[in-house]
Amino acid sequence: MQDHLNHNTTSTSTSIPKWLVLAVILISGCSTTNTAKHDPLEPMNRAIFGFNEVVDKTVLEPIAKTYKYITPDPVEVGVSNFFNNLGEINTIINDIFQLKFKQAGFDFTRLVINSTIGVLGIFDVASDMGLKRNKEDFGQTLGYWGIESGPYLVLPFFGPSSLRDAPGMYADYQTNESVSPVRTELHHEERDAISIVEVVDTRARLLKATQILETAAKDKYVFIRESYLQRRESLVNDGEDEEDFEIDVIGVDY
Repeated sequence: MQDHLNHNTTSTSTSIPKWLVLAVILISGCSTTNTAKHDPLEPMNRAIFGFNEVVDKTVLEPIAKTYKYITPDPVEVGVSNFFNNLGEINTIINDIFQLKFKQAGFDFTRLVINSTIGVLGIFDVASDMGLKRNKEDFGQTLGYWGIESGPYLVLPFFGPSSLRDAPGMYADYQTNESVSPVRTELHHEERDAISIVEVVDTRARLLKATQILETAAKDKYVFIRESYLQRRESLVNDGEDEEDFEIDVIGVDY
């Protein structure tokens, strides 16, 4: 996506109200100047957005609906928790890059507890103990050190991003590939299978958001753009947790 949710997940429903209300307010107040400033590549971005929508509607959304239909809720929660736990390593690294050493200590403790007592992160024991999940990434790290987001971008298959966040996303991917035990210890085919499951799981968690988005948004492209930009600004400034602004892209929740 957080009301704060603390990522103490007991169901797979997506947090909706905050980002939904925020996006509606933002869209109603959008000016031509702001659009030109933040989205100078809008014609290209809209074309890529349209492509992503087609791929999502024809491939990802049907698969996600089937997955959600056949998967028991406890299993779905466990799968989501497992992937959240894998992301802790990247969060800890970016905690350190942002000089958030105390938070890095908490996040490391979360990782150890959930990887052991929580059986590879399937059970979010740490949240039950009061250790909420944080989410840091390299795009936030660049923002922490004063790098502006730059123009808004829509990436094929990956959805909303920015000139700052796109290379940050690549850095996060390389970090996961280099240090995550699941990535380094498995064969290529097994890693690919895990990545596919992760995408499907993420898309399944966004089905509820999709439903509301289709109903509420006059212009889905603008809705997602404004939600994304506000969410990223808030994350860089440590203002809100990510899931309050969780949005539906092609299937990968930024």
